[in-house]
Amino acid sequence: MQRKAYVPGIAALLAALLAGCTGGSGSNSRAADPKPGGVSVNTPAAQPGKYRTLPEACAAVSHDSLDSLLPGIKQITDQDQRDTAYEGQATLTYDTDRRVGCGWKVESTDATDHLSVDFERVVSYDNTVSDDSRAEDIYATEETAANLPEASASATPSDTASATGSATATPSATPSTSASSTSSASTTSSASTSAGPSQTPADLQPRKLSGLGDEAFLDDKLNSGSSTAQQRTVTVVFRTSNVIVRIEYAEQPTASTGTPDSEEMQDKARNLAQKLVDRFND
Repeated sequence: MQRKAYVPGIAALLAALLAGCTGGSGSNSRAADPKPGGVSVNTPAAQPGKYRTLPEACAAVSHDSLDSLLPGIKQITDQDQRDTAYEGQATLTYDTDRRVGCGWKVESTDATDHLSVDFERVVSYDNTVSDDSRAEDIYATEETAANLPEASASATPSDTASATGSATATPSATPSTSASSTSSASTTSSASTSAGPSQTPADLQPRKLSGLGDEAFLDDKLNSGSSTAQQRTVTVVFRTSNVIVRIEYAEQPTASTGTPDSEEMQDKARNLAQKLVDRFND
Protein backbone atom coordinates (compact mmCIF):
# COMPACT_ATOMS: atom_id res chain seq x y z
CA MET A 1 0.00 0.00 0.00
CA GLN A 2 2.86 2.37 0.76
CA ARG A 3 4.42 1.66 -2.67
CA LYS A 4 1.20 2.58 -4.46
CA ALA A 5 0.94 5.88 -2.49
CA TYR A 6 4.53 6.83 -3.43
CA VAL A 7 4.14 6.48 -7.19
CA PRO A 8 1.46 9.17 -7.65
CA GLY A 9 3.70 11.62 -5.76
CA ILE A 10 6.56 11.02 -8.19
CA ALA A 11 4.21 11.51 -11.12
CA ALA A 12 3.02 14.85 -9.72
CA LEU A 13 6.62 16.04 -9.26
CA LEU A 14 7.54 15.14 -12.81
CA ALA A 15 4.47 16.94 -14.14
CA ALA A 16 5.42 20.10 -12.24
CA LEU A 17 8.95 19.98 -13.60
CA LEU A 18 7.69 19.55 -17.16
CA ALA A 19 5.29 22.49 -16.74
CA GLY A 20 8.11 24.69 -15.46
CA CYS A 21 10.35 23.85 -18.44
CA THR A 22 7.57 24.57 -20.88
CA GLY A 23 6.81 27.96 -19.31
CA GLY A 24 10.52 28.90 -19.35
CA SER A 25 10.82 28.08 -23.00
CA GLY A 26 7.86 30.32 -23.84
CA SER A 27 9.31 33.20 -21.83
CA ASN A 28 12.67 32.96 -23.57
CA SER A 29 10.94 32.88 -26.94
CA ARG A 30 9.08 36.12 -26.20
CA ALA A 31 12.24 37.83 -24.98
CA ALA A 32 13.99 37.07 -28.29
CA ASP A 33 11.37 38.89 -30.34
CA PRO A 34 12.42 42.34 -31.63
CA LYS A 35 11.09 45.34 -29.74
CA PRO A 36 8.17 47.22 -31.26
CA GLY A 37 9.52 49.82 -33.70
CA GLY A 38 12.92 48.15 -33.95
CA VAL A 39 14.72 47.70 -37.28
CA SER A 40 13.90 44.39 -38.82
CA VAL A 41 16.58 42.38 -40.51
CA ASN A 42 14.30 42.35 -43.54
CA THR A 43 14.30 46.18 -43.94
CA PRO A 44 15.65 46.98 -47.44
CA ALA A 45 18.84 49.06 -47.64
CA ALA A 46 18.75 52.55 -49.17
CA GLN A 47 19.24 52.70 -52.92
CA PRO A 48 22.78 53.11 -54.27
CA GLY A 49 23.62 56.04 -56.52
CA LYS A 50 23.28 56.00 -60.29
CA TYR A 51 27.00 56.36 -60.94
CA ARG A 52 29.57 53.75 -59.94
CA THR A 53 32.59 55.29 -61.71
CA LEU A 54 33.95 58.71 -62.67
CA PRO A 55 35.25 60.00 -66.01
CA GLU A 56 38.92 60.71 -66.53
CA ALA A 57 39.00 64.38 -65.54
CA CYS A 58 41.71 65.69 -67.88
CA ALA A 59 40.00 64.05 -70.85
CA ALA A 60 36.51 65.22 -69.87
CA VAL A 61 37.02 68.71 -71.35
CA SER A 62 37.22 68.78 -75.14
CA HIS A 63 39.85 70.71 -77.09
CA ASP A 64 37.14 73.00 -78.44
CA SER A 65 36.09 73.92 -74.91
CA LEU A 66 39.68 74.51 -73.87
CA ASP A 67 40.23 76.75 -76.91
CA SER A 68 37.27 78.87 -75.80
CA LEU A 69 38.11 78.99 -72.10
CA LEU A 70 41.89 79.27 -72.54
CA PRO A 71 42.54 81.36 -75.67
CA GLY A 72 46.27 81.33 -75.00
CA ILE A 73 46.46 77.69 -76.14
CA LYS A 74 46.03 78.69 -79.77
CA GLN A 75 48.83 81.20 -79.38
CA ILE A 76 51.34 78.48 -78.50
CA THR A 77 53.39 77.91 -81.64
CA ASP A 78 55.31 74.84 -80.49
CA GLN A 79 53.13 71.77 -81.10
CA ASP A 80 54.58 69.77 -78.21
CA GLN A 81 53.98 72.61 -75.77
CA ARG A 82 50.45 73.04 -77.09
CA ASP A 83 49.73 69.33 -76.64
CA THR A 84 51.04 69.55 -73.07
CA ALA A 85 48.76 72.54 -72.42
CA TYR A 86 45.75 70.56 -73.65
CA GLU A 87 46.60 67.63 -71.36
CA GLY A 88 46.33 69.64 -68.16
CA GLN A 89 47.55 68.54 -64.76
CA ALA A 90 45.70 65.81 -62.91
CA THR A 91 44.75 66.57 -59.31
CA LEU A 92 46.37 64.29 -56.75
CA THR A 93 43.73 62.03 -55.19
CA TYR A 94 43.95 58.79 -53.26
CA ASP A 95 40.79 57.11 -54.56
CA THR A 96 40.03 57.77 -58.22
CA ASP A 97 36.74 55.89 -57.90
CA ARG A 98 35.56 58.54 -55.48
CA ARG A 99 37.22 61.79 -56.63
CA VAL A 100 39.21 63.04 -59.64
CA GLY A 101 40.17 66.45 -60.95
CA CYS A 102 42.28 68.33 -63.47
CA GLY A 103 43.66 71.86 -63.86
CA TRP A 104 44.92 74.06 -66.70
CA LYS A 105 46.81 77.37 -66.66
CA VAL A 106 47.59 79.18 -69.91
CA GLU A 107 48.94 82.66 -70.58
CA SER A 108 47.93 84.74 -73.59
CA THR A 109 48.84 88.20 -74.80
CA ASP A 110 45.82 89.64 -72.96
CA ALA A 111 45.43 87.58 -69.79
CA THR A 112 46.28 84.50 -67.77
CA ASP A 113 43.46 81.97 -67.58
CA HIS A 114 42.96 79.16 -65.08
CA LEU A 115 40.50 76.29 -65.33
CA SER A 116 39.87 73.41 -62.96
CA VAL A 117 37.26 70.65 -62.90
CA ASP A 118 36.53 68.36 -60.01
CA PHE A 119 34.32 65.25 -59.93
CA GLU A 120 33.19 63.70 -56.64
CA ARG A 121 31.19 60.47 -56.47
CA VAL A 122 29.35 60.39 -53.17
CA VAL A 123 28.84 57.06 -51.39
CA SER A 124 26.77 56.73 -48.24
CA TYR A 125 28.02 54.17 -45.75
CA ASP A 126 24.73 54.33 -43.85
CA ASN A 127 22.30 51.67 -45.04
CA THR A 128 19.39 53.95 -44.14
CA VAL A 129 20.66 56.89 -46.25
CA SER A 130 20.90 56.69 -50.03
CA ASP A 131 23.91 57.91 -52.00
CA ASP A 132 21.74 60.59 -53.61
CA SER A 133 20.55 61.88 -50.24
CA ARG A 134 24.10 62.09 -48.97
CA ALA A 135 25.12 63.95 -52.15
CA GLU A 136 22.21 66.37 -51.64
CA ASP A 137 23.51 67.17 -48.15
CA ILE A 138 27.05 67.84 -49.39
CA TYR A 139 25.79 70.01 -52.24
CA ALA A 140 23.49 71.98 -49.90
CA THR A 141 26.44 72.70 -47.60
CA GLU A 142 28.46 74.11 -50.49
CA GLU A 143 25.58 76.22 -51.76
CA THR A 144 25.06 77.66 -48.28
CA ALA A 145 28.79 78.42 -47.99
CA ALA A 146 28.63 80.35 -51.29
CA ASN A 147 26.30 82.82 -49.54
CA LEU A 148 24.23 83.54 -52.65
CA PRO A 149 22.28 86.80 -52.60
CA GLU A 150 18.62 86.35 -51.76
CA ALA A 151 17.41 88.61 -54.58
CA SER A 152 19.58 87.08 -57.27
CA ALA A 153 16.96 86.76 -60.02
CA SER A 154 17.04 89.26 -62.87
CA ALA A 155 14.23 91.80 -63.22
CA THR A 156 11.14 90.62 -65.05
CA PRO A 157 9.64 92.59 -67.97
CA SER A 158 6.85 93.82 -65.67
CA ASP A 159 9.44 95.11 -63.20
CA THR A 160 11.19 96.94 -66.01
CA ALA A 161 7.93 98.41 -67.24
CA SER A 162 7.03 99.54 -63.75
CA ALA A 163 10.39 101.21 -63.31
CA THR A 164 10.13 102.89 -66.71
CA GLY A 165 6.60 104.06 -65.97
CA SER A 166 7.56 105.61 -62.67
CA ALA A 167 10.47 107.40 -64.31
CA THR A 168 8.40 108.84 -67.17
CA ALA A 169 5.04 109.47 -65.46
CA THR A 170 5.80 113.14 -64.67
CA PRO A 171 4.33 115.13 -67.59
CA SER A 172 3.11 117.92 -65.28
CA ALA A 173 6.54 118.58 -63.89
CA THR A 174 7.72 122.18 -64.10
CA PRO A 175 10.70 123.05 -66.30
CA SER A 176 12.86 123.53 -63.23
CA THR A 177 11.85 120.12 -61.93
CA SER A 178 12.47 118.59 -65.34
CA ALA A 179 15.87 120.19 -65.54
CA SER A 180 16.68 119.01 -62.05
CA SER A 181 15.61 115.47 -62.95
CA THR A 182 17.68 115.58 -66.13
CA SER A 183 20.68 116.77 -64.20
CA SER A 184 20.15 114.07 -61.58
CA ALA A 185 19.77 111.39 -64.23
CA SER A 186 22.91 112.63 -65.96
CA THR A 187 24.83 112.51 -62.70
CA THR A 188 23.54 109.01 -61.95
CA SER A 189 24.42 107.85 -65.45
CA SER A 190 27.89 109.33 -65.14
CA ALA A 191 28.42 107.66 -61.76
CA SER A 192 27.23 104.35 -63.15
CA THR A 193 29.56 104.68 -66.13
CA SER A 194 32.49 105.57 -63.92
CA ALA A 195 31.77 102.50 -61.78
CA GLY A 196 32.21 100.52 -64.98
CA PRO A 197 32.71 96.77 -65.07
CA SER A 198 33.36 96.43 -61.34
CA GLN A 199 29.60 96.47 -60.79
CA THR A 200 27.84 93.27 -61.79
CA PRO A 201 24.32 93.54 -63.27
CA ALA A 202 21.54 91.82 -61.33
CA ASP A 203 21.14 89.01 -63.84
CA LEU A 204 24.85 88.17 -63.52
CA GLN A 205 24.93 88.03 -59.72
CA PRO A 206 25.76 84.72 -57.98
CA ARG A 207 22.61 82.62 -58.17
CA LYS A 208 20.97 79.21 -58.45
CA LEU A 209 20.84 77.76 -61.95
CA SER A 210 17.96 75.81 -63.45
CA GLY A 211 18.13 73.11 -66.10
CA LEU A 212 21.64 72.03 -65.14
CA GLY A 213 21.72 68.56 -63.59
CA ASP A 214 19.50 67.98 -60.58
CA GLU A 215 20.53 71.27 -58.96
CA ALA A 216 23.23 73.87 -59.59
CA PHE A 217 24.52 77.29 -58.60
CA LEU A 218 26.94 79.88 -59.95
CA ASP A 219 29.29 82.14 -58.01
CA ASP A 220 31.17 85.14 -59.40
CA LYS A 221 33.88 86.99 -57.51
CA LEU A 222 36.14 89.87 -58.52
CA ASN A 223 39.33 90.14 -56.49
CA SER A 224 42.56 92.06 -56.78
CA GLY A 225 45.37 89.76 -57.80
CA SER A 226 49.06 90.00 -57.04
CA SER A 227 49.23 93.12 -59.24
CA THR A 228 46.76 95.97 -59.68
CA ALA A 229 44.82 93.94 -62.27
CA GLN A 230 41.59 92.43 -61.01
CA GLN A 231 41.06 88.68 -61.20
CA ARG A 232 37.57 87.35 -61.77
CA THR A 233 36.69 83.81 -60.66
CA VAL A 234 33.50 82.14 -61.85
CA THR A 235 32.48 78.92 -60.13
CA VAL A 236 29.74 76.55 -61.27
CA VAL A 237 28.74 73.62 -59.06
CA PHE A 238 26.11 71.09 -60.05
CA ARG A 239 24.84 67.73 -58.82
CA THR A 240 23.61 64.88 -60.94
CA SER A 241 22.42 61.92 -58.87
CA ASN A 242 25.30 60.99 -56.55
CA VAL A 243 28.02 62.94 -58.41
CA ILE A 244 28.97 66.56 -57.64
CA VAL A 245 30.89 68.50 -60.30
CA ARG A 246 32.79 71.71 -59.57
CA ILE A 247 34.10 74.05 -62.27
CA GLU A 248 36.34 77.00 -61.43
CA TYR A 249 37.29 79.44 -64.17
CA ALA A 250 39.54 82.41 -63.41
CA GLU A 251 41.06 85.16 -65.51
CA GLN A 252 43.50 87.95 -64.72
CA PRO A 253 44.21 90.52 -67.45
CA THR A 254 47.75 91.40 -68.39
CA ALA A 255 46.99 95.11 -68.35
CA SER A 256 46.86 96.58 -64.85
CA THR A 257 43.62 98.42 -65.63
CA GLY A 258 41.84 95.45 -67.19
CA THR A 259 38.77 93.78 -65.72
CA PRO A 260 37.52 90.41 -67.02
CA ASP A 261 34.06 90.45 -68.53
CA SER A 262 31.58 88.78 -66.17
CA GLU A 263 28.97 87.82 -68.77
CA GLU A 264 31.50 86.27 -71.15
CA MET A 265 33.18 84.22 -68.42
CA GLN A 266 29.85 83.04 -67.00
CA ASP A 267 28.65 81.96 -70.43
CA LYS A 268 31.82 79.96 -71.03
CA ALA A 269 31.66 78.28 -67.61
CA ARG A 270 27.97 77.41 -68.02
CA ASN A 271 28.54 76.01 -71.51
CA LEU A 272 31.24 73.73 -70.14
CA ALA A 273 28.96 72.66 -67.29
CA GLN A 274 26.19 71.76 -69.75
CA LYS A 275 28.61 69.66 -71.81
CA LEU A 276 29.68 67.78 -68.68
CA VAL A 277 26.03 67.18 -67.74
CA ASP A 278 25.42 65.78 -71.23
CA ARG A 279 28.46 63.56 -70.83
CA PHE A 280 26.98 61.99 -67.70
CA ASN A 281 23.64 61.51 -69.42
CA ASP A 282 25.13 59.70 -72.41
